[in-house]
Amino acid sequence: MRIGEIAALVGLTTRAIRHYHHVGLLPEPDRRPNGYRAYSVRDAVRLARVRRLTELGLSLDEVRDVLADDAGRELAEVLAELDADLARQQADLAERRRRLAVLLAAPPGEAEPLSPALAELFAKAPETASPSAALDRDHLRLLDASGAVGEELYAVLGAVAADPAVLALYERLDELADADGDDPRIGPLAVDLVAAVPAEAFAAVAAGTPPGTGGPQAAQGFLEALLAEYAPAQAEVVRRVIEAFTDTGTAHPDQPDSRPNQPKRGRE
Repeated sequence: MRIGEIAALVGLTTRAIRHYHHVGLLPEPDRRPNGYRAYSVRDAVRLARVRRLTELGLSLDEVRDVLADDAGRELAEVLAELDADLARQQADLAERRRRLAVLLAAPPGEAEPLSPALAELFAKAPETASPSAALDRDHLRLLDASGAVGEELYAVLGAVAADPAVLALYERLDELADADGDDPRIGPLAVDLVAAVPAEAFAAVAAGTPPGTGGPQAAQGFLEALLAEYAPAQAEVVRRVIEAFTDTGTAHPDQPDSRPNQPKRGRE
């Protein structure tokens, strides 16, 4: 068979066959006296297999492994890897469609790009006009959009969000909006907040990556940006709560900060 004939037989272009020769997927066949390539049935079978494998999504390097002799990988192994990769892609598409369904189901003007798990968590929380509660919701939206946390955290926070007593803690934090960073109410409120939030919630956050990935420096930058959202006394409460659930903290929530010359953070 000439190249045009074998191309038509296996459903490939002559250009593709020449490329397969170039990259070593198909050995050059013997040539006729007139210089034309003479392809065999074996060549056609090999090309048909190349086509099937590439249509399944294998790269040419992976196809080469499959077609190699004893040193090559088993076809079943390569196909299993491909199947797992396709399953991951399918799961990602399903998650994107779930998020899209949330947006489509929301009334006009009220759609938010939230994961279904976070939307469910927000639905459990009672209505409140607390500025501190609104900040918490914004922080969760940011973590949700960044992919730093997931359903594990939202499941842990479900009981907390539905507890009406948490609103009183938000109100106490709101009352510190005009207070100094050494206000005596800071310590007791930090203790009560630590008691209200399950340790599993902080572990779930620690297991993820804060927005702006990039390691410890990025994590510190995110923490500083978070604290800057609060007034000095409120920021001190939040800092003590965070330190109570991390290995880096040195101060107990009801004790003053032991670090020297720690500047107070306020609104920028």
